[in-house]
Amino acid sequence: MKVVSALILALSAIIAASLLAEGLTGLRTADRYVTVKGVAEREVEADLALWPIRFVATGSSLAEAQTRARSSRDAIMAFLKLQAIDDSAVELQRLDVTDTRANPYSDNNQQQYIINQTLMVRSTDIERIRQAAQNVSELVDSGVILSSDYGPGGPTYLFNGLNDIKPEMIAAATASAREAAQQFARDADAALGGLRRANQGVFQILARDQAPGVSEQQQPVKTVRVVSTFDYYLN
Repeated sequence: MKVVSALILALSAIIAASLLAEGLTGLRTADRYVTVKGVAEREVEADLALWPIRFVATGSSLAEAQTRARSSRDAIMAFLKLQAIDDSAVELQRLDVTDTRANPYSDNNQQQYIINQTLMVRSTDIERIRQAAQNVSELVDSGVILSSDYGPGGPTYLFNGLNDIKPEMIAAATASAREAAQQFARDADAALGGLRRANQGVFQILARDQAPGVSEQQQPVKTVRVVSTFDYYLN
């Protein structure tokens, strides 16, 4: 009986020592990990163009200003038709009428009416809008007074297909990060273990040609970029 008890105590001691050793090993290796970043970039083309064409017409009477505004609007529609842009892609978005004599801060006692109008062109034909915007000087030559009082002139190019390319870009960023982690493990004479933690990162839509004064929305071709962060255990 004493022999059996001794064997049980000895076996218990061995098991406890083994468990303690494993716990200490885990404690020693728990902080052994490497943090790496994976970068993925892709060049994309805009899939929607918004082009606000703003113009101004003035007159000493409201009727005169309206006549000039109508003439400018007709000239713009004719120009867009020449650029193969359908009327259905154009809508009136903003109309402001100002009577200068109604402005108490104006020093001009002569009555004048100012009409500001905005025609919004909305199209998925990016190349057609880009070409039309390059020919906009024809409108000025025809007597249309263009305005940029309500924001920057020219088309705004948008990319709405981000969700379609996210999975592939995340996979590319993950592969890039794991390659960097493997290289670090080799340099550290260690073996790369499992994934400890992952952070997808934020997707950014950037201008392809990054230059001072040039915004991403002004460029029909853009760069989508994501930087993901991963922690890998080192064995």
